[in-house]
Amino acid sequence: MTLDLNECLGEASEPTDSDDVCGSVLMFTVPEGAAGRLDAWLSAQAAGLSRARLQALIKLGFVTCGGMAVKANDKLKIGQVFEVIVPPPEPAEPLPEEMPLCIVHEDSDLLVLDKPPGLVVHPAPGHAAGTLVNALLWHCRDLSGVGGVERPGIVHRLDKDTSGLMVVAKNDAAMAGLVRLFQSGGIVKEYLALVHGAPPKISGTVQSLIGRHPSNRKKMAVVHRNGKQAVTHYRVECSLRQVSLVRCRIETGRTHQIRVHMLSLGCPIAGDALYGRTSADKLLPVVPCRQMLHAARLAFKHPLSGADMSFEAPLPVDFKTVLDDCY
Repeated sequence: MTLDLNECLGEASEPTDSDDVCGSVLMFTVPEGAAGRLDAWLSAQAAGLSRARLQALIKLGFVTCGGMAVKANDKLKIGQVFEVIVPPPEPAEPLPEEMPLCIVHEDSDLLVLDKPPGLVVHPAPGHAAGTLVNALLWHCRDLSGVGGVERPGIVHRLDKDTSGLMVVAKNDAAMAGLVRLFQSGGIVKEYLALVHGAPPKISGTVQSLIGRHPSNRKKMAVVHRNGKQAVTHYRVECSLRQVSLVRCRIETGRTHQIRVHMLSLGCPIAGDALYGRTSADKLLPVVPCRQMLHAARLAFKHPLSGADMSFEAPLPVDFKTVLDDCY
């Protein structure tokens, strides 16, 4: 079986831009006779930019027409002028940085850590340093070649403002084994979410397609086509006057999956700036400063020894404070 780490991480694979277009702004006008999809046409016009790279730039909002975001499958119209911003290249390899890490378990093949809220997992535009990857490179001095230089050892990720457990591979054999486990559903991932209101049932399953939001490119949404299958099992741990504490076990790892599925049940996660309800947040005794989502449990068989492994992370202080004051 061919392992696709990018699919495991839920990201599109992007080839490296050639030097002559990085850090520039390109303009293209659609001539008479042009036809087809936008991404295909642009890739034929922009030397040095592959179609995959253009799709990634479109997804990130770096391609516009008349100041408006576009979609990769938009049809061309004569006279349209497209602006393509190509960000300057990030350093090929992140630099080690000495940062505190909460290590729950470590052996010669992997480590499990409890990520604090606010920590970005791997370098990206706007976050070239101060990420979990930078800290891992300091902690594990021989990690740089594992899984590629951009995200060494990273098999899965958590959003910046989601706290909790992550497993990191320390060598290629562990990386391949963990990827197989994630792809086959061999890793149990449970989250605790503090949501507004309550789900319609004490326990249940949300199964849907999740894809890019039709009008907001920063958001994901439950869609009826052109999405990826997503499955979330949930159980209400406790219901309070304004909020509920919900345990979610995910079978798939789609971008923003729990946040989107809780919203689809009519109970968005408290403090979620993208999918939540700011007005409802302000009515809580303590207003959350980030989404109240925590990766609380991680269980799997060790990818090399086969030993059963199970880890739990307590609620961080900010989450516990909001929850306790809702009683």
